[in-house]
Amino acid sequence: MSRPGPPPGGSFPARPGPPASGSFPARPGPPASGSFAARPGPAVGARPGPPPDLGDDETRHPAVDAAVQSLANAATLAPADQIAQYEAAYETLRETLATIDQT
Repeated sequence: MSRPGPPPGGSFPARPGPPASGSFPARPGPPASGSFAARPGPAVGARPGPPPDLGDDETRHPAVDAAVQSLANAATLAPADQIAQYEAAYETLRETLATIDQT
């Protein structure tokens, strides 16, 4: 079986070029009002609540409980203020885990 070759004369038909007017159709831009529709926020109740009471205080660690409570309290703060609370809780948890690993 043979493959077809180039057309006789050695040239290919020309591909269509851009429109003769030299301009392309405009792409749609942002809304005329200059504002975009608001993105939907998290669903109501999407934030987890405090951990359930396990009833066994002997297995709980006070520093971890305090860090978890500070995270629950941070949910009521402005987003900019939450960062400091999250960083403090992270540091407390990191130090607590480090001391647990050493014992």
